[in-house]
Amino acid sequence: MHIVIMGCGRVGSALAQTLESQGHTIAVVDQDPTAFRRLGSAFGGRRVTGVGFDQDTLREAGIEEAGAFAAVSSGDNSNIIAARVAREMFGVENVAARIYDPRRAEVYQRLGIPTVATVRWTADQMLRRLLPSGAEPMWRDPSGGVQLAEVHTAPAWVGHKISKLQDETGVRVAFLTRLGEAMLPTSQTVLQEGDLVHVMMRTDEVEKVEAAFATGPEETHA
Repeated sequence: MHIVIMGCGRVGSALAQTLESQGHTIAVVDQDPTAFRRLGSAFGGRRVTGVGFDQDTLREAGIEEAGAFAAVSSGDNSNIIAARVAREMFGVENVAARIYDPRRAEVYQRLGIPTVATVRWTADQMLRRLLPSGAEPMWRDPSGGVQLAEVHTAPAWVGHKISKLQDETGVRVAFLTRLGEAMLPTSQTVLQEGDLVHVMMRTDEVEKVEAAFATGPEETHA
């Protein structure tokens, strides 16, 4: 996958190096050309000097071929504008923006842009938003037979009730993270775009659960 990163600070440079090591092609955009020193001499991706929400700059960075875009500059406004341009103008599927102000983060989540507030930021969280797939274990019981995990949920599940998700996948939904806040759903809770779903499941059924979450309810019946 080609991934564009706006901002070459500590976060942006770390993301770029990690993603490149995983085999992705990377372009990093920053207004300050000296910031690219953080990438090191071994970095093989593109270094693009310019404003991260400028369409011509983004095109130079390969945004039209990108499967993911991360806005991790030092400015909230720049990050959210760039994220919206990447999503709305260029149709990039996986977009994430780092936001310093948690109150703003909730507003931007409602606009459909996944945000990561710096108070809870980790590289793993950002990578998870850019490359969503499978299950990420959070806890296992001592025997290893049962685990709590965040499972990537296909967009096809949006608009369906928790009860349907549980019935078709065989999991128990432990909690949701919605707009950055944890919530305990009922069987009648309807899944919304951007929800992170945390489930309890048998460890020997992880692959089956991942497949069911990835295909959606209609395909599950097929």
